[in-house]
Amino acid sequence: MATPKTLVNIIGPQAVGKMTVGQELSRATGYKFMSNHQTIDMLLPIFEFGTPSFKRLLFDFRVSIFEEVAASDLPGFIFSYVPDFDSALDRGQTECYITPFLRRGGQVLFVELEASLPTRLERNLTEHRQQHKPSKRDTTFSEQLLLEGEECRSNSDGNFPYPHPHLKIINDALSPQEVASQICAHFGL
Repeated sequence: MATPKTLVNIIGPQAVGKMTVGQELSRATGYKFMSNHQTIDMLLPIFEFGTPSFKRLLFDFRVSIFEEVAASDLPGFIFSYVPDFDSALDRGQTECYITPFLRRGGQVLFVELEASLPTRLERNLTEHRQQHKPSKRDTTFSEQLLLEGEECRSNSDGNFPYPHPHLKIINDALSPQEVASQICAHFGL
């Protein structure tokens, strides 16, 4: 029997290391990786963040991408984003992203990363982050957004809302390679 197509959602608060772990997991599995910022940063030169046009296009682009990947010959896909566990809208959007995989018999996995605020503030300043996320290059503004984001519950705190396999990793002291290895071992990827 063929291995089902796999969607790996890497979630957690801002600057926790989702993109870097996603890149390492992509290297380890051969799955394609997309950070939420790839769609965000594409729209920012045209529409201001949070405007109705920005939100609509962001959602539509992502749903289209997930539909195409789920229908493709790709064995798997990795997507990273900041969840808001207290938002019904956020959960609904996540369901829209994972549904194309489930409809085709794929498996959906969640990897939740957690790190302390001091670790994340330090990671917010890394050259790697700024290289891959143009909207984070204004580090003063980026730090302000990170601190404002603390009002959102972006770690599940023992109340994970999805019925799919879930792995939580506290990654303050782990390298992205170590985290990717744990993910592969845990899920058999």
